[in-house]
Amino acid sequence: MEPRLYTDLAAWWPVLSDPADSEEEARIFRHALEATASRPLDELLELGSGGGNTASQLAAWYRLTLVDRAPGMLSVSRALNPECEHVLGDMRSVRLGRSFDAVFVHDAVSYMTTEDDLRAAMATAHAHCRPGGVALFDPERTRETFRPATSCGGSDRGDRSLRYLEWDHDPDPDGTTYVASFAYLLRAGDGPVRCETDEHLLGLFPRDTWLRCLASVGFVPEALPFRHSTFEEGAGHELFVGRMRS
Repeated sequence: MEPRLYTDLAAWWPVLSDPADSEEEARIFRHALEATASRPLDELLELGSGGGNTASQLAAWYRLTLVDRAPGMLSVSRALNPECEHVLGDMRSVRLGRSFDAVFVHDAVSYMTTEDDLRAAMATAHAHCRPGGVALFDPERTRETFRPATSCGGSDRGDRSLRYLEWDHDPDPDGTTYVASFAYLLRAGDGPVRCETDEHLLGLFPRDTWLRCLASVGFVPEALPFRHSTFEEGAGHELFVGRMRS
């Protein structure tokens, strides 16, 4: 089943996540794309674009086409990014019949929960990437770096307020998935606070699986370090890059 955040609770996404919070990471993604591509980058395809927060930052540098499988999230993104083309589609199977200078897949790639799913998403990226271009994937976690964690946050926007608690846990340490469980406290206007729960099943693969799968679909694979100013000293993860041969 689709997580509720992308279906009946999708309209709450702008309260959960502020687009301005994506500015620094968007610059990191841009640097990674520009450093690894061997062609000028103008047209970019984002697979699993969600509510469009990262796209709202990348649009300063690229012409974007945004693909997501959740109609509710595309609706949110269209309001935020009216200048971008939006397409309903699944990153494992969508084919647009055209190519791009780069393909970007943010943490939505974590919804690939089997190796076959992961390879299918990579094949989609390869099918849409021009010679000399690059595909960039940011799963945020690999099997080697995963640690159980909790976090919380939220904001007030207009007449709506949201606070959340997230618990990342791994019921099967020998498998290829982990679970992100959420509790949301929601209030609209002067109404009562209500509590909703949500669960996200996410993929968790070893580093070598990422590199091997990228190579298997035709990319030249590479891993790059990702460091953000909000990370504790020594913390971080890797971005996975697939370079197209010229």
